[in-house]
Formats: sequence, structure tokens, C-alpha cells
Amino acid sequence: KEVMVGIDIKSKSLQPHWYERYVQPCVAELLGSALFIFIGCLSVVEDAEGTGRLQPALAHGLALGLTIAILGDI
Repeated sequence: KEVMVGIDIKSKSLQPHWYERYVQPCVAELLGSALFIFIGCLSVVEDAEGTGRLQPALAHGLALGLTIAILGDI
């Protein structure tokens, strides 16, 4: 048997902390929605000639991909 001296081992509870369970998902949803709407609205503010529907579609797609990449694990 090995004896560990000076190391305090605490048992970790199986339940996540209330912050991780309730607050973090709400904050992630708020930030993700705000980023998606903000970037989407900014993409059509100054509509350059000839871009048509492509610019807002790409902006929304990139905003959604960025939001998923950043906040997806929460």
C-alpha cells in the first residue's frame, strides 16, 4: 500500500454546482442570442450594391457557427 502524506483528497459530489446547472446555461443562451441577432442586424445595415441576400446569409451562418463553437460545451 502507498501512503499519501500531506495530500487532502476531497470527495467530489456527483451533482453540479447550482451556478453550473442554472445560471451558466441562461447566460450562454443570452450571449449566444445577442451575438446572433447583433451580427445579423449589422450585416444588413450597410447593404453594398450587388451583395443581395448573400451577405446577411453568410453573416448569420458565421455568427451561428461562432456561437456554437464558443458556447456549445455549456
